[in-house]
Amino acid sequence: MKLPALMINLVPRSPALIGRVALITGSFVLGQWIFTDVIHLPGGGLGLMVAGAGVWWLSRPSIPARFDAPDSVQGWIRRCKEVLDQFEALEDEEDVVALRQQRSEALDAVLQRSEPQKVSFVNSGEGSLEDHPEVQTAIAGSTPLSISWARPLSQTGESWVWPAALQEQDVLLYVLPLPLMAADLLWLERVPANQPIWLIVSWQDSSTWVDQLQALQAQLPQRLSGQVLRWTGNQDDLSEALAPVRRLLEHPQRNLEITRKRLLGSLHRNWQAELEQLRRQRFLGLQQRTQWVVAGAVFASPLPTTDLLAVAVVNGLMIKEMAGIWKCSLKPEVLQLAARQLAGAALAQGVVEWSGQALLGVAKLDGSSWLAAGTLQALSAAYLTRVVGRSMADWLALNSGVAEPDLEALKIQAPLLVAKAAEQERLDWSSFSQQGISWIKELARQPGASSNPA
Repeated sequence: MKLPALMINLVPRSPALIGRVALITGSFVLGQWIFTDVIHLPGGGLGLMVAGAGVWWLSRPSIPARFDAPDSVQGWIRRCKEVLDQFEALEDEEDVVALRQQRSEALDAVLQRSEPQKVSFVNSGEGSLEDHPEVQTAIAGSTPLSISWARPLSQTGESWVWPAALQEQDVLLYVLPLPLMAADLLWLERVPANQPIWLIVSWQDSSTWVDQLQALQAQLPQRLSGQVLRWTGNQDDLSEALAPVRRLLEHPQRNLEITRKRLLGSLHRNWQAELEQLRRQRFLGLQQRTQWVVAGAVFASPLPTTDLLAVAVVNGLMIKEMAGIWKCSLKPEVLQLAARQLAGAALAQGVVEWSGQALLGVAKLDGSSWLAAGTLQALSAAYLTRVVGRSMADWLALNSGVAEPDLEALKIQAPLLVAKAAEQERLDWSSFSQQGISWIKELARQPGASSNPA
């Protein structure tokens, strides 16, 4: 068995790629043996096609990608308005005006936040300071404050989601009993990373405080280990214990700016989740259309090398259209690189081999003779396109609005993304197989379809 000259010239010579190329080549040899010697199907060129695709995709150079994260209120405003515009491109025309008005009002509510600063005392039902009226005096300074006592957080945890009302607070004071309870630790792990918070611990014995503090800090999330304030329980010591809080509250504009950025980021994430549902609906149509274009191109292709070209061209067009759906600003070559990483992972995980075996099983159950070698190749190529497309959609979703999508990290993420996509597609296998049977029957009705080019 010989590889075409075109593929030999495309084999990468970089040592860093030898392992990946060897893996793809192994998949090729196994697939060719199964199709030719075990299943006895003529022209088992699918293994050759996917091996060529893997070598060609993996041999191209890596291109780094960087995104600028919003680091100001104005930056987040721009990002939110970009999302609003994307809704208009994906939502039904009759809903666009009303929904944009609702979202614009939510955006304005965040931007119009002003003094007084909002300070809330939080606890999980133990150690509340609400019965100490001196607390308000102890944190009062030269700036106006709005002080509230939040409802105790649940200790049973039906839903460990940080309450939206607490996200809107400029400063949180969490009254923490010792020893640390599991419920308190779980709640503290869910405090937004950019929300100012102090932990108030009541401990009278000064001789044992250092040991208690070290034990507590060892259990807390790292960012909170330096936020512990000790109070002896004596009313006269309360003002001294809360002195760091007063100093923080002396900078209202800075604190309000932090809150605006946090709320804008939360608003942006919620909108992205809504937008993602609309994108997936649009993508499903693209996925259906592309997989059958790929199947038709592979079925009509006389040579494995032209199989490779057809699949590359059609998938390139799909990725370009996906970039439009996700409003992705990455360069086309970066998107192609991401797709190659995902395709390589799909080949390495045996997606093509699995789909071939599953298709043979469908053919036996169906009792018909529609599954010739060429149609097997075509449907397996369509299924590969389906899995790679879904995993690419997952990657675009992960990198929509994030600070720094890392293509080096994608090499680690790719197997997980592909495994998830393949599992989801397997759950929908009956639908795909029925579509495949319909596609083959439609193909058979076309003039000249009886002569299989494979």
